[in-house]
Amino acid sequence: MKNKKTAPQPPKGELNGFQDTELTQTNPNSLLAGEGWDGVLEIFGAREHNLKNIDVIIPRNKLVVITGISGSGKSSLAFDTIYAEGQRRYMESFSAYARSFLGNMERPDVDKINGLSPVISIEQKTTSRNPRSTVGTTTEIYDFMRLLFARAGEAYSYITGAKMVKQSQDQIINLLLENFSGQKLILLAPAIKARKGHYRELFVEIAKKGYAKVRVDGEIQDIKPKMQLDRYVIHDIEIVIDRIVVKDEDRFRISQSVAKSLQEGKGLMLIQDEANTIQYFSQNLMDPVSGIAYDEPAPNNFSFNSPYGWCETCQGLGVIEEITEDSLIPDKSLSISRGAILPLGEYRDIWIFNYLKNYLKGFQINLTTPLKNIPQDLIDVLLFGSVEINAKLREAEKLPKPYPSFEGIVPFLKKQQEWGSEKTKAWIEDFITIKTCPECDGARLKKESLHFKLDEKNISELARMDISGLWLWFENLEERLSDRQNQIAKEVLKEIRKRMGFLLNIGLDYLTLNRSMRTLSGGEAQRIRLATQIGTQLVGVLYILDEPSIGLHQRDNVKLIRALQDLRDIGNSVLVVEHDKDMMLEAD
Repeated sequence: MKNKKTAPQPPKGELNGFQDTELTQTNPNSLLAGEGWDGVLEIFGAREHNLKNIDVIIPRNKLVVITGISGSGKSSLAFDTIYAEGQRRYMESFSAYARSFLGNMERPDVDKINGLSPVISIEQKTTSRNPRSTVGTTTEIYDFMRLLFARAGEAYSYITGAKMVKQSQDQIINLLLENFSGQKLILLAPAIKARKGHYRELFVEIAKKGYAKVRVDGEIQDIKPKMQLDRYVIHDIEIVIDRIVVKDEDRFRISQSVAKSLQEGKGLMLIQDEANTIQYFSQNLMDPVSGIAYDEPAPNNFSFNSPYGWCETCQGLGVIEEITEDSLIPDKSLSISRGAILPLGEYRDIWIFNYLKNYLKGFQINLTTPLKNIPQDLIDVLLFGSVEINAKLREAEKLPKPYPSFEGIVPFLKKQQEWGSEKTKAWIEDFITIKTCPECDGARLKKESLHFKLDEKNISELARMDISGLWLWFENLEERLSDRQNQIAKEVLKEIRKRMGFLLNIGLDYLTLNRSMRTLSGGEAQRIRLATQIGTQLVGVLYILDEPSIGLHQRDNVKLIRALQDLRDIGNSVLVVEHDKDMMLEAD
C-alpha cells in the first residue's frame, strides 16, 4: 500500500499479491507531470472488493501477467476495476437517450485511471447459451463459407441430382428454333406450383391481362366468369401465353412470346409439344428434367439463423422437440387408473378420467385394464386425439352438457407448453425428447441450400469436419476449382484459412464448426473468442484474459502464448490473470 500524500516509490516484493515490476517503481507524480504516461496505464487508489487502496502502473503494448495467491485481488484489479472502468467510459460516449435504454454502470471504487485504451474482456467462461451460436459463427469462418458457397458453389437438383442450368432469353429462343423446328408448341408461364386454393381472384387477374386460357393440373381450359377450383386440392396452374408453329421466319413472334412467358413466370417457362410432353426453360437455376428451380443464391440462403436458409421443420436448430409415447407411457403393464399415463397420474374424479372411462367403455375396456392389453390404435387416439372420441361420446349421450372436448394428451401438452405458466412449461419438459430433425438430418438448412456444392461437398458436410481435416480440405482447394471459381474465391479463401490457422495455433484443431458454443468448456470458449479477436486485426486495444492456460497440454500452452504475443505484436496491450509459470516467464 502507498501513502497517497507523499507518493513514494512502492517497495520491492509482494504488493497485495502482485509482483512488482521495474515500471511500477516509476514516480506517479512525474508521469502525471507529462513525463510519458501515454506509454503506460496508471491506476491510483484502487479499492474495489479486497484491493487496499493500491496504485499500479502497467506498460501498454506489452504482454503483462498479473499473478498472486487466491484472494489477492487479481480479478478485482483486472476485471472489476480496469475492465469495468473501460466499459463505463464506453457507455458514457453514448447519448443520454441511448443510455436511458442501457442503464447506468457504476464507477469502480478507484481514484483515477489514466492511459486507458478501449477494453475487451475474454473471460474463462461459456457466455453464450444461444443454441444458434456455433464455433463457425463465433469465429466468422462459417460466415465466409456462406459467402464462398453463394458466389462459387455449384447447384444440383435435390430430385434428380443433376447439375442445375440457367439460360438467357436468347439461348431459349435459339433452342426452340433448333430443336422444335416445324412443330406446334404451347408456351406456358407457371403461376401456381403444388398449392391448395380456389384461386378465383387469380383467374380474374389473368383474364384482365388479356389471357384467355390456362392449364390447370395438366388440362388446358378457357377462363370462365367466376371460375374457381377445389380449395382443398393441390393444384398446378400455368398461363397459356401463345400457341405457335416454330419457324425461322416467325422469330420475332417467338421472341415476344418467350419474353412474355419469362416475365409472367418470373424467369421460368414451360413448353408443351404435340405429344403433350412438357419441357422447362429458366433464366434462373433449373433442373431441366424435373423443372424445379432455385433462386440465385445469397449468403443468407446458407444461414441456419435466417428464414431464407434454415430448415423449416427445425428452424435451423438441427433438432426437434417431441412428446413421444415412450416418455408418456414408460410402463404399459400399468392401467390408466394406476398412473400408466404419466401426465395424468393416478385416477381422480376429474373430467379427463370420466371422459376416458366413457370412451373406453364402448370398446369393453375400463380404466383398470393394463395398457398392454389395449389395442395400439386406441392408445394412439388417447395420446394424439381424434374427432372420433367426441362423436362416439355424443352418440352415447353419457356426458353432461356442456362438456369439454378432448383433443388428445399430446396436443394438450403442446398447447400448454406454448401458452402455460413457467411452472407448467417446466413440468412439460420432463416429457420432451430431443430428436434429430427428420427433414434436414441435423444439417439445419433447407434442401435447396444443401444441394449447392464445392468439390462434391455441401456447406453442412464441411461444418461437420474437425478443424484439422477442414484445413487439409481447404489447403489445395484451388486445384479442384475452375478458373472462374478461383477468381471469385481468392480473397474469401484467404480469410477462411487465416481464421482456421488461429484455431490451429491455439490447440483447437479437434473442434468442428457446427459445435454449439454452449457445449464448450470455459477454456475452449475463451480461446475461441481469443482467435476471433486475433482475426479482427484490431490495434490499440487492451485485452484482459482470465487464466487462458487452464486445462491446456504443454504443447498447446506454447501455442497460446504465441497467439497472445501475436496479439501484442500487432499493436495491442494484453493483460493476463495467470498462474502458469511459462506464461509468466514469457511476459514482458
